[in-house]
Amino acid sequence: MSDELAVRNVVARLAMLSDGGDLEEYVDLFTDDARWDMPGGELQGRENLLAGAIERRAAGTVGPGSNTRHVITTQAVAVDGEEAVSDSYWQFWANTAAEPSIALFGTYHDRLVRTEDGWKLAHRVISFG
Repeated sequence: MSDELAVRNVVARLAMLSDGGDLEEYVDLFTDDARWDMPGGELQGRENLLAGAIERRAAGTVGPGSNTRHVITTQAVAVDGEEAVSDSYWQFWANTAAEPSIALFGTYHDRLVRTEDGWKLAHRVISFG
């Protein structure tokens, strides 16, 4: 049960840190060779994940002052030894300071691995709809 909760916390922390936390702490939740697949692109490795997060913040689409929130809803986690799979629904809210509305939603299919430093995200597949 503690492994499942730890995996759930990694997914939750990623959402929260994306919205306004420290980006070094954000990328530390990924393995060194992590892969992030989504419609329109792929990022691989912590350096590229960090660069992508910095770019999204610079564009004002996420992060402090953007008035956006990533919300994780229904989540199922299966732990098998040193690996885990988490499937969850996500919502991306915009204009949260005035008239909140869902801008996007979809699913995350995450594969996590246990490391010396705890559970880390190794591969995320993002789907819309």
